[in-house]
Amino acid sequence: MTVRPVTITGEPVLHRRAAVVTEFDDELRALIADMFETMDEANGVGLAAPQIGVGQRIFVYGMENDDVAPRGVLVNPSLVTTKISGADPDPEEESEGCLSVPGESFPLKRADWVKVTGFDGFGERLEFVATGWFARCMQHEYDHLEGKLYVDRLIEPYSRAARKAIKKNHWGVPGLTWMPGVDPDPFGH
Repeated sequence: MTVRPVTITGEPVLHRRAAVVTEFDDELRALIADMFETMDEANGVGLAAPQIGVGQRIFVYGMENDDVAPRGVLVNPSLVTTKISGADPDPEEESEGCLSVPGESFPLKRADWVKVTGFDGFGERLEFVATGWFARCMQHEYDHLEGKLYVDRLIEPYSRAARKAIKKNHWGVPGLTWMPGVDPDPFGH
């Protein structure tokens, strides 16, 4: 297992739809192992393949929840959500962060319930319901596979603040990464 560099917003692989996985083989399972290792070293609760520069429809998670095992992988997932409230997000209760927008967090409304389907690393079908913060995690990681970052979904004034943070940090261009376990933890864990 290898810890891989995490791509930062502006890297093209983060901003385009990831490709469907067609081969469930040892190479895929090695990638998944690297993803878990990278997520753990970065103190993350989820990591999508595009975040390590791989444009495939895979994400891993490691988050206590009331729905399924606290660690898992989803290959070629699909989500069905309940309606997202039109109310403004609560900055105290609904702020998200992202390893690809390191050290920043902004409030965002998400659905509280998600039905998740997909496959594990061996091609076995998975299906479960995620609720609460775990549902938020599933939506966040799935967005990565669609070429979206959570900052793309923010409403004003939070979207303006995110744009300012990206500009201030000189992100938004290709080639930027940070290395978990080597570079300082951007979220201060």
